[in-house]
Amino acid sequence: MPPNARAAARKTLRVKQLIAERCARSGQVGAILWLTGLSGAGKSTLAMAPERALFDRGWNAYTIDGDNVRRGLTADAGLVCVTAFISPFDDDRGRARAMAGHRLFLEVCVKSELETREARDPKGLYGKARRGEIKGFTGIDSPYEEPSTPDLVIDTQHAGESARIAQLVSFVIERCGA
Repeated sequence: MPPNARAAARKTLRVKQLIAERCARSGQVGAILWLTGLSGAGKSTLAMAPERALFDRGWNAYTIDGDNVRRGLTADAGLVCVTAFISPFDDDRGRARAMAGHRLFLEVCVKSELETREARDPKGLYGKARRGEIKGFTGIDSPYEEPSTPDLVIDTQHAGESARIAQLVSFVIERCGA
């Protein structure tokens, strides 16, 4: 098995382990209850009933609809939501920050050199982009605008995984602790 495939398999295993631990701690399994229908059909109103009923039973439940996504769903749920998106443009990140409104929005710039990213690439996307098989690939033939004033910068090239994790967790605890 190639090294990148082994890394992807280890990541998948870690995610599955975390999901199992989360389910064991909460006493429930995760699920998506997807209500569909046209605007005004009553989806959001209907969705609030099981959210309330499950919450009253001690379950972790949250209704996600267009309105609460636009106003910052995770802070409303009292959660720390960790996102991992390329989000290459400063304007897009600015819009995400603006949508958070008064809620805490922490921008973390995760950095490494191109050679390091290519070596870590379990899907071979950088190679495909270099061969022209993928057009508009961020970091190769599409730009990435580094944040000008991130709340935290983590250099994944010069710090080990456990040090990077500790740095991020300490940062979150410092900024989000009650």
